[in-house]
Amino acid sequence: MFDATNFPEPTSIDVNGITLEVFEAGQENAGRPIVLCHGWPEHAYSWRNQIPALVAVGYHVIVPNQRGYGRSSRPETVTDYDLTHLTSDLAALLDHYNYDDAIFVGHDWGANVVWGLAMLHPTRVSKIISLALPYQERTEKPWIAFMEDIFGPDNYFVHFNRQPGVADAVLDANPKRFLRNLYRKNVPATPPEPGMMMINLAKADAPLGEPVMTDQDLDVFASAFDQSGFTGSINWYRNLDRNWEILAEVDPIITLPALMIYGDRDMIPKSPSLTKFVPNVDVVSLDCGHWVQQEMPNETNQAILAWLAKHDGDTGQ
Repeated sequence: MFDATNFPEPTSIDVNGITLEVFEAGQENAGRPIVLCHGWPEHAYSWRNQIPALVAVGYHVIVPNQRGYGRSSRPETVTDYDLTHLTSDLAALLDHYNYDDAIFVGHDWGANVVWGLAMLHPTRVSKIISLALPYQERTEKPWIAFMEDIFGPDNYFVHFNRQPGVADAVLDANPKRFLRNLYRKNVPATPPEPGMMMINLAKADAPLGEPVMTDQDLDVFASAFDQSGFTGSINWYRNLDRNWEILAEVDPIITLPALMIYGDRDMIPKSPSLTKFVPNVDVVSLDCGHWVQQEMPNETNQAILAWLAKHDGDTGQ
């Protein structure tokens, strides 16, 4: 039984050869689906403040724990977490509900999957809302080598790939401390520490800045990762070069209506080429860090609801 106050009870749904733990609300609004896709290291619960607002304006809200997370399936094979599998999970989820398409909202890695879904399954997406992570332009060389050249071997994207299992073990040994130290806002600017950032956070005695969420909310995340471990979720990173190959022959232009919500204090840079690849995008910037919808839930809801109202009935197909 899910123990978070006023959060929907989960349902296990078989899709694409796996089982997803799905939280659903607004079933009375069938026919107006909106799917919320979490990032790393997150959980469907990261959308707790958006679900009631979306139901109130008439949406059928579907919030999966994607493969590797929560009580959803955690395949052992690393390549089972590539963009083909992750986007096919979402397409199959629509099939389960007998929906041709839906509005998809993604934060962080969830946004990456939603951008990928729009390229690999374009008829299944009606609109896109992305938080924190803009469309990622395909680089000339594979992404891990590209990031290693720029950021070095201790960058966590690179480390996850070059030293498989090392970070997983540290994070698995300290799930609550890692998440407590990671989910912070208003963190003072400091020079980067040597070593791998995520391992450093998992080992740090004291967090910096202010907490993003209450202890009760943090416990939901920590409990989920205590049960699942981190390897399934980290395997998403271990498919970045495979995803680079998958997208090689795909039309990179997304013409759907899109909303990009940035956090002005986020370490992820804003995209200078966003409108080149997503010509029908509107951009909103909020005075927050990376955990956009959890740091500024009311402002996030206002931005999303205003944009949805503006584009009601507009599919861009």
